[in-house]
Amino acid sequence: MPELPEVETIRRDLDKEVVGKRVKLVEVTGMRSIRRHPNKKHFIAKLEGHKLAGVERRGKYLLIRLEGGDVLVIHLGMSGQLLRARNETKDPLTAHTHVVITFTQGGQLRFVDPRTFGEMFVTTPEELPDVVPELAHLGFDPVEFMMSWTKFGELLVARKAKLKSLLMDQKFCAGIGNIYSDEILFAAGLRYDRSSETLSSQEVRRLYRAMVETLQDAIKHRGSSLSDEQYRDLFGNPGEYQNMHKVYDREGQACRRCRSTITRVKFNGRSSFLCPQCQV
Repeated sequence: MPELPEVETIRRDLDKEVVGKRVKLVEVTGMRSIRRHPNKKHFIAKLEGHKLAGVERRGKYLLIRLEGGDVLVIHLGMSGQLLRARNETKDPLTAHTHVVITFTQGGQLRFVDPRTFGEMFVTTPEELPDVVPELAHLGFDPVEFMMSWTKFGELLVARKAKLKSLLMDQKFCAGIGNIYSDEILFAAGLRYDRSSETLSSQEVRRLYRAMVETLQDAIKHRGSSLSDEQYRDLFGNPGEYQNMHKVYDREGQACRRCRSTITRVKFNGRSSFLCPQCQV
């Protein structure tokens, strides 16, 4: 599933490429991707004729503000892609293209989703907390909201949870998933199963710095595309940060820091990767 760096990369691209454009035509195949709407016409009517006024990210959600006040909410799910295209003649439609938004100025925005766990829907800002209740309970955004390491330490002590579980808890910290929790913990030199209240002040500082720097670096390299390459940026290109991974999906390979062997363990039903020598 795309995490904060991937969604933030797309947000920044959308801000440059589609904000300010007016929707001319919307085409939808099937109801799965717009399942919150009663029918296709209802979804299409909410978009056609409206200008895209701005875009923001909340956790792993994209919110595109529409002229007139409504919000187009986009969640990429497991395999969703937002792709900029010219038209069907120059850029033929690919399989699993479920929504095509054509702009009056030319060009299209396409929603492609092979596994169809992602979705798009239009709602009002007032209804948004009820429609997507998790947005009302998101924790701090580690890219948008800076805090002191002492405040961060207070949050860690208050929760008393295993570090990986805590980093992935969207009510604690918004946007981090399986990939970046492993990378952050390696950078901080901490094990996935350390309890948050046991960290020393030095370890708290290391963890906070690792979180901010890892996510910023991943955004700089336009996110991570794994072997299935399901994550693509707005222009259809894979990310580059997977080439910088220190532990994630590197089982059996040498640690880039100490040359020990990277191991994989099961934690809360997920694969976690770590260096047993570098992380304590």
